[in-house]
Amino acid sequence: MAREFGRSQRVASEMQKELASILQRDVDDSRLGFVTINDVELSKDLAVAKIFVTVLDAQDDAAKRANVKVLNEISPFIRHELARRMRLRHISELHFYYDHSFDTGMRVAELLGDLHHEEVKDAGAAPEAGADKPQQDD
Repeated sequence: MAREFGRSQRVASEMQKELASILQRDVDDSRLGFVTINDVELSKDLAVAKIFVTVLDAQDDAAKRANVKVLNEISPFIRHELARRMRLRHISELHFYYDHSFDTGMRVAELLGDLHHEEVKDAGAAPEAGADKPQQDD
């Protein structure tokens, strides 16, 4: 019976937890906003890690790109801290990317909310079908 989760998935999950802890406690860079680690994808040989992040207090794309740039600049420090915490022979090379799925999800939720408000407004303006018919007692 094959394992449900391979080694790279287990290492990626542990790496995500440790990276979140490192960013919260050890990285003291005023250029960074409130960064969250959404996902970590490791290559099969664990040599390269793609780390997908969101920045919750960034207002525009330039601020988001700036935060990702800072993360990539300080990745040697983060990698060193990660090596101290994880028991692996080799630590992956870290590459940070912005994860647009949070922004996309917020936009979809906003559109669905607008659609719902339009339906409620239209339903309130139109009379209900069958409202003029008297009720029959059987």
